[in-house]
This record gives sequence, C-alpha cells and structure tokens, in this order.
Amino acid sequence: MAVRPSDPVSRLLAQAAARLGEEGRSEAELLLAHALDRPRAWLFAHADDALDEEPAARFEAFVARRERGEPVAQILGRKAFWSFDLRVTPDVLIPRAETELLVDCMLDVLPRGEPALVADLGTGSGAIALAIASERPLVEVVAVDTSAEALAVARSNAQALGLSARVHCVRGHWFGPRGQRRFRAIASNPPYIAEGDPHLDEGDLRFEPRIALTSGADGLDAIRTIVADAPGHLAPGGWLMLEHGWNQGPAVRALLTAAGFAEVATHRDLEARERVSCGRFG
Repeated sequence: MAVRPSDPVSRLLAQAAARLGEEGRSEAELLLAHALDRPRAWLFAHADDALDEEPAARFEAFVARRERGEPVAQILGRKAFWSFDLRVTPDVLIPRAETELLVDCMLDVLPRGEPALVADLGTGSGAIALAIASERPLVEVVAVDTSAEALAVARSNAQALGLSARVHCVRGHWFGPRGQRRFRAIASNPPYIAEGDPHLDEGDLRFEPRIALTSGADGLDAIRTIVADAPGHLAPGGWLMLEHGWNQGPAVRALLTAAGFAEVATHRDLEARERVSCGRFG
C-alpha cells in the first residue's frame, strides 16, 4: 500500500514496516526521519500528525527503493560506525559493525600519548582510518584505496570529522604508493569473498562495489598479496591486522606464519566467529 499524506505518522510507519519485512519497523523509522529531515525521536512525539504531500512522496520513494533491495545506508547516504555517522555512496563498502573489532585490535597496539604512523589499506569510506585517528590524537593514518570515487568519500568524511590533517587519503593498490615509509601497524578489511559465491547475489551485497567484495577463487588473493608485501613496510615489531571471512581464520594464520610473522592470533567477533587475524613482524 502506497503512502497517503492524510495518514498519521504512526499509520505510515506501520504500513511501511509491513512492506519491508524483518527489520521493517526500524528501517521505516530511519527512512521517514530522513524524508522529514528530523530525528527519529520526533516521530514518536508527532505520531498523530499527518504529513505534507512533499515529504510523504519522498518517504514513499525511499520505501519503494528499499523494497527493491537497495541498502538503507545508500538511501540515507550515511551509516553509523564507531562513534560517528559516515557518508556512504554506492562507490564504497557499507561499514559494518563487525569491522569495529579490527579497530579495537589496532587500538590495543597503539598506546595513548605516543605518535605513530599507521596504514589502512582499502579504506573505502575511511571508517577504520577515521576511527583510529579519532581515538589516538598523535597517530597519523595513511588511508589507501585504488578507487578515486571511494577516496573522495573518505576525504569528505575526514573533513566532516575534523580529521583530515591526520588522515591522508592516497590512491594506490595496497602498498603501491607507500615508498620507503615504515608503519607501526597496518590494518586492512580487504575483499575476501570468493568469486562466484552465491551470497553476492543476495541482500545488500548486490548494490556494493564488487571490487571491494571479491578476491579470487577462494577469496584470499588480496590477503595473500598484503601478507607477502607487509614485511617490507612495517617498522620493527610492527603489526599487521586483517579482517576476513568467518571460515578463513586457519588459512590467514597459515599465511602470516609462513611470511615470518610471530604472535599470530585470531580474534572473534560478537557472534563468536573468527573475524580478525594478526601477527607481529621482526
């Protein structure tokens, strides 16, 4: 049932929720608040109000886009991550909650009050780089991505958060533009889905850049490259930390060990799945 401007907010939300499925109510609230340019709390205080025709039409358009499968984050143009909202577009991977584990692991090896140079490879929206910089005021982050469009999003997020002086967005393929600089720690959430994986044709993944999702027949091509090249770019005792698929932990640990990394370990996410593997070099 299409949105009718004469209906009160409460009814519009109920109708939209019924159309949107499992997460329908939460998504409907986000979409209506966006259509009205109001906080979600406004919806509850004005549950009996009717909408004007223009915001009602915007809300209907947003709901229709979501019905076709478009991710809520792309409709809103933003996604919550860490302690802030980030701008997102179809040119970047949508930041996910499990990636916050990678940030936590990086912060564990970057003491407060100490300067350090770190890298975020495949930065996308800049989520990892910006979270690290926001928590460690003396740390500089080199945020690398091969996509000019993704880097434009990362730069706009850095500027909006007042972090552009310490988050340096550089175009390149993994370590390509790094020269002789050595890093205290390197983080990456690289593409790690196997090409041809049926999940690529489901859910939000259908709308995200394939280059940020897939990496070879087993999903490990990018991780192999990063692990092999990282020792030449890490300072003595530097850490490499990689997000990966839930079933790739053993393979990633084996790659790190074979490349000479010590203290190799894997950290589990909130659903107890192996998610971030790391090792210390030299």
